[in-house]
Amino acid sequence: MKKTERRSPPRGAQVLVVDDEPDIRELLELTLTKMGLGVQSAGSIAEAKERLKNEHFDLCLTDMRLGDGEGLELVRHISSLAADLPVAVITAFGSAENAVAALKAGAFDYVSKPVGLEQLRALVKSALSLPDRAEPAAGRQLLGSSAPLAQVRALIAKLARTQAPVHINGESGSGKELAARLIHENGARRAQPFVPVNCGAIPETLMESELFGYRKGAFTGANEDRDGFFQAAHGGTLFLDEVAELPLHTQVLLLRAIQERRVRKVGSTQEEPADARIICATNQSLAGMVEAGRFRRDLYYRLNVVELTMPPLRECREDIPLIATHILQRLAAQNGVPAPRLSEAALAELMAYDFPGNVRELENIMERALALSGQAQELGPDELALHRISPEEDAEQPESGTQSPPAATGEALPTYLDRLEREAILQALGKTGFNRTAAARLLGITFRQLRYRMQRLGIKDENR
Repeated sequence: MKKTERRSPPRGAQVLVVDDEPDIRELLELTLTKMGLGVQSAGSIAEAKERLKNEHFDLCLTDMRLGDGEGLELVRHISSLAADLPVAVITAFGSAENAVAALKAGAFDYVSKPVGLEQLRALVKSALSLPDRAEPAAGRQLLGSSAPLAQVRALIAKLARTQAPVHINGESGSGKELAARLIHENGARRAQPFVPVNCGAIPETLMESELFGYRKGAFTGANEDRDGFFQAAHGGTLFLDEVAELPLHTQVLLLRAIQERRVRKVGSTQEEPADARIICATNQSLAGMVEAGRFRRDLYYRLNVVELTMPPLRECREDIPLIATHILQRLAAQNGVPAPRLSEAALAELMAYDFPGNVRELENIMERALALSGQAQELGPDELALHRISPEEDAEQPESGTQSPPAATGEALPTYLDRLEREAILQALGKTGFNRTAAARLLGITFRQLRYRMQRLGIKDENR
């Protein structure tokens, strides 16, 4: 497996070690000193609190069980001080509950006894490479100033400073992957890979080999060793989208990988380290699936350490003009054309629309409007082609042989828009004798975009 390079911790960084066993303190002090770090020790929670009051530290490493209390008490104490200090917890071997409790309390990460020195060094380097809160945010942004998005942005900032597994839920198209990328890009693993995986797109028979890799000869067609997504995300973040689609057998393997931080390739007898932060997402209720017996309860608790809910776009209506304009400008830049403005009437239409497909639907609407606008300087309601169904319209029946909007026919909006786009493309192709380059120019889009749309809409040469 290709090893991921990690940035060395800053020399002279100060670490506070809290453990009531002198031999463990000595081992940790020796290891950290060899890494070029300054180390101070405390044998109790009371002593640790006193040191924290009078001195500055860049990392706190504490045992879970101490003579005068629990390590969780120290984690909560540091969190209450609003100190920008990552805390890592040492837990007993196999104590998954304590690890989850520590992460929920705000710990940066945990390491299990017996402490593996390589794992400890990796944890320390990761914790000390956290970006300063004052550093400018990454180029990717979560646009909007509404209260729901402000709350999401604040939680993302907190989650970026831990290694806790995160479960992001929300409706389809609400920006779950964007949230996952922001957590990664503003955290300690930002220089390492972010590997997104759509679990719903992988056949069940290939799930294990795709996630964990395989050895040569493991099955028919395995002609060479191959890494899986876990190995590709080593040192970084593995984003499991549509995690609810994982089969139960794979759920067992995923649970072990998270708990032991090791994976075994298909066809191998040896496990190997799996240093990847897990962020998952789904638009289904995992809790409901647990109750229905379709998702393992123990895996649910390990994935759902912290839950982040992405609000639907209809709950952030005041942000729609900003998001729509940003999308329009980006699409125009990609097409090499000036960005048209949205008319007041168009903005009013967008603000009144409920967006069942959320931001993804808004992006599709902007892309269609730009493609069908003929490079107009302003987009109005006609270019948006938004039609809402009122009770009166829904009850009306269209006259035979007439072209009717989806509100009158009951046709779903995406289907209606696909039909409009298909008709526009066929019309352009007809005018140009099916010359795709000329048709793309006529439509105001690139040849590649036209080819993609033709493939998506099933338009082939035989449609002439």
